[in-house]
Amino acid sequence: MDRLVIEGGRPLEGTVPTAGAKNAVLSLLTAALLTEEEVRIENVPDLVDVHTMIGILEGLGGEVSFEPGGVVRAKVGAIHDPVAPWDLVRKMRASFEVLGPLVARCGRARVSYPGGCVLGLRPVDVHIKGLEALGARITTEGGDVVAEAPRGGLVGAEIYLGTASGSSVGATRNVLMAAVLAKGTSVLEGVACEPEIVDLAQCLIKMGAKILGAGSPTIVVEGVERLEGTCHRVIPDRIEAGTYITAGAITGGRVRVTGCRPEHLSSFLEALRAAGCPFERGEDWVETQPRGSADRLQATDVTTQPHPGFPTDLQAQWVSLMTLADGISLVTERIFSERYMHLSELLRLGAHVRRQNQTAIVEGIEGLSGAHLTANDLRGSAALVLAGLVATGTTEVHRVYHIDRGYERIEERLRALGANIRRESGD
Repeated sequence: MDRLVIEGGRPLEGTVPTAGAKNAVLSLLTAALLTEEEVRIENVPDLVDVHTMIGILEGLGGEVSFEPGGVVRAKVGAIHDPVAPWDLVRKMRASFEVLGPLVARCGRARVSYPGGCVLGLRPVDVHIKGLEALGARITTEGGDVVAEAPRGGLVGAEIYLGTASGSSVGATRNVLMAAVLAKGTSVLEGVACEPEIVDLAQCLIKMGAKILGAGSPTIVVEGVERLEGTCHRVIPDRIEAGTYITAGAITGGRVRVTGCRPEHLSSFLEALRAAGCPFERGEDWVETQPRGSADRLQATDVTTQPHPGFPTDLQAQWVSLMTLADGISLVTERIFSERYMHLSELLRLGAHVRRQNQTAIVEGIEGLSGAHLTANDLRGSAALVLAGLVATGTTEVHRVYHIDRGYERIEERLRALGANIRRESGD
């Protein structure tokens, strides 16, 4: 099992390009199930999660190729057995989003309950409620969700997809993809507004779907009989961009993250400004500026929220940043109840952090010291690497298969910025 070994204490400097958005690519791949024609997706990152989704499409009879330069061609012709089994779906939660496209196109589907990072209870009831509103009959058999459309196919409906913690991104994508082939008009209320939702809608429109309102809380879909193939370039990964911006901020270095969309990071950048981190931004880049050795960041009070609020996927990285800020920071998690497994690992580095209900209380100190750390989830892994970049001595982050799910060759990209980091294989 691989580990990352980091010799900390070096300010980073240089330029790092932003890869395509993982969370957008996964839903674009599932959209390929809606047509028999080829869907070409550009700017695709070479990630474990992407290959997992490709494996699911191939298991359903699709022909998928991953070409140099980040181009994926997916063609799913006749689907004889619309089943996504446990051994693939268990690896990541986004796999469950094949349910909507399969039942819309094939009239039936069988998909295992999803896996992925352990971030607390994340039921799929909103997905099921939305598909049932479109006319699907949903049952559970042997740990699988079985969906059957009525004889004439799915039918448009008015559907509310909001939850107590906001809007479900996965349910929005799942129901949206089902609605594009449903008969009549669907009005989806309380939907997620994330940029990845907009990207999916734009791709579906290129395929022939009729969609209005993506990016707002209400999406209106006029169902069509069939969709065509298309070519679509995925948006930049705002979470990856935010992670590398944080790497520049936590080391006090000059790091320019290019090819990103700063407007997708408005809440994060506002928090960075409140922390006293100097940075500049352009149309498609953000660059952190060097700080003096005595210039500490300021404590902040941050709460994760649905977009355009502070992203839950940058919460762990922000906690790492605040371990070195002057004062006591509050970081409250409102999206995923158990997204705090990185706190116990940060304690090993000497950080002063504790949890009180849904809030991490972070008392900033002047320095961290290296230690052996265990990664428990994707974004928590990135947070531990960021902390290791500034810790004195050696930090080893174990079980980095988590980080490979969402960051393409992170050690090579950080090394290009001057970090002393290497990957090693071991038990």
